[in-house]
This record gives sequence, C-alpha cells and structure tokens, in this order.
Amino acid sequence: MQTRQKLQALLDQLNTVIVGKPQQVRDCVACLLAGGHLLIEDVPGVGKTTLAHALSITFGLQFSRVQFTADLMPSDLIGVSVYERGREGFVFHPGPVFAQVLLADEINRASPKTQSALLEAMEEKQVTVEGATRALPEPFFVIATQNPHDQLGTFALPESQLDRFLMRISLGYPDRAAERVLLSGEDRREMLDHLLPLLSTEELQALQQQVLAVHAAEPLLDYLQALIAATRSGRWFVQGLSPRAGIALLRAAKAQALLAGRDYVAPDDVQSVLPQCVAHRLVPVAGAGRGAVEQVRAMGEAVPLP
Repeated sequence: MQTRQKLQALLDQLNTVIVGKPQQVRDCVACLLAGGHLLIEDVPGVGKTTLAHALSITFGLQFSRVQFTADLMPSDLIGVSVYERGREGFVFHPGPVFAQVLLADEINRASPKTQSALLEAMEEKQVTVEGATRALPEPFFVIATQNPHDQLGTFALPESQLDRFLMRISLGYPDRAAERVLLSGEDRREMLDHLLPLLSTEELQALQQQVLAVHAAEPLLDYLQALIAATRSGRWFVQGLSPRAGIALLRAAKAQALLAGRDYVAPDDVQSVLPQCVAHRLVPVAGAGRGAVEQVRAMGEAVPLP
C-alpha cells in the first residue's frame, strides 16, 4: 500500500470512532508520526480516553493504561525491585511505563512527585531505578489526558513536563450531527474491540523516517524563526519558545506535510500546528485579555508570511 493510502486508511479508521473531529484526529496522527508525546485536555466525557485507545490500536502498538490518582506512587508507574527468596536476591518487576504507548489517564490528578517520574521516560526514553538505567521499548509514546485545572483534585503540570509534549489538543463538544451519530450509533468503547492495527512497528518507524526527510526550504526556516522570535519579543508572551520547542514545531509541520502528500513543508503546515504545538509552552503577557491559544493565533496573524 502506498504511503498516502496507508495514512488515509489510518485517518478513516480513527474518524469512524471519533465522530466529527477530523482536524483533531489529524493532529494526533501527525504528533505520533513526528515521534512526539500527546496531551489531550478537555472536560470529562468527550472521548479523550477513547481517542487514545483508538490511536494505540490503529498504530499497532502495545500499550498500557494507568489511571492517575492522588495516591499513585512513582514505583506504581516505573516498577519496583522485590526480594525473591528462591533467587536469593532482588528482582525488578517493570511497571506499566514499559510499553510502546503509555496511556496516562487524567495525568493531572496525580501528585507532582509521580508526574515528575515521567520526565526521564518522556525525554530520554529510559528510566533509572535504584541506580540502574533501563531502556523503554521502541517506539515509546505517552498519550496523556487531563481535565481542566479549575476542576477539583487536579495538580497543574509543571512547565518542564508540558514542554515534553509535542502537542496539546482539545476535542470540545460535538456538533449536533456528530452527537446524533453518537446517540443513535454503536457504543464507542465496543467499536474499539473491532478496530484493526493498520501499521507494524517497522512501518511506523519507516513513516517517521519519511517525516524527517520532508524538505524545509530556507524561506520556510526564516518564517519559522520569525515566529519563534515573536514569542521572545516580550510583546505577546512572558517568556519565549526554547530551541527544543522550535525543533518540535518544525517536526510537527513536516508530519502535516506528509499527511497532505507533500515532500516539502509549506507555511500552511506551520500555521496548522502552531497553536497545538506552542500554546501549552507559553504564558500571555499581563493584560492580554486572551488565553494562550488565542494569543498564539493573534501572533501568527501578525507575523508576515514568506
């Protein structure tokens, strides 16, 4: 199957489960093709966990799910060494983080100590337990869901951890037509049982290499640097984007270009992923009167296109 057809099949299968959200589904696929971690933030009940499950199955990845709660300990996530009398020594029992996809459900309900246990795993794709470093499976993704910060029992993710997520998306409420499909159609959780994996690990890694090979011309890189410089100007945000964030934005734009069937990045690709890739990394200046996403869009409109 050709790359374009394979990618379209991925999108089509996901859109049968998550109805009426084609742009958000496309963003999720782009995020995983770019090798990034995904944060889905919204109110309970709009399909965050279902989308994460559907992504894992469709990409053919072995996954584990952890329900984050206030009493979840780092060892519950990473694993623990237990003394076994028969072996006369401690044996490491790996935790759920040792999977190709870790579905971290309601990640901001766990304590900061447990949240920070994910930092090394997300950045280095390894964990250190009792002085020993253990590699995580390849590929390794974290797909996390979180509830809005104003809900009871939530702990805001620190900036250092938010920066490890390539994208943050919100699903929002469905429109009237999509909601009618949900009300009258098959249960979405039951649909997950019938989904087929459409990629092997090797095919996914080949697609990720194709993303890296997408060409970014000099004028496009100039445009990208102009956007990054605008975030650092002090006019729009308290602090600007880091070099890591700029690299992440380019990678996500390359993935969008591949999904569109192109081998080069266009300014439209950068604009289409800009709020999802950078808004969770930025704090608007005092008196802006806008949220981070709206402020990013306003800034994007102010920077001239190449």
